[in-house]
Amino acid sequence: MTQPQEIKERTFQFSIRIVRLCQTLDASPGVARTLANQLLRSGTSIGANVEEAHGGQSKADFIAKMYIACKEARETHYWLRLLIATDLVAAPKLGELVDESNQLVAILTSIVKNARKKRSNEQ
Repeated sequence: MTQPQEIKERTFQFSIRIVRLCQTLDASPGVARTLANQLLRSGTSIGANVEEAHGGQSKADFIAKMYIACKEARETHYWLRLLIATDLVAAPKLGELVDESNQLVAILTSIVKNARKKRSNEQ
């Protein structure tokens, strides 16, 4: 199971990589710049929501924030795949980010499921 500090740091490092990619994309005209804005929003939102979840006021708040983080990870995965599919960025350049976004979806899904199960067992 992923420790709280581990997921917080992992999503923070992912956000850094997304920011750097978006800086590169933003230098391009047209569609790449528009997609960079979408990717920047979703890619950095993952870590922000994980951070907020750990400061949540209740179990329900924790679950809600982690669920949002998971949704943002899914959206980020989509934008990364779209960049590759439209040949705006070569697949090898984004391979690690695509893989990491997929792993974050899996981890966050597991955290949400486990938290929901634990919460229902407590009630």
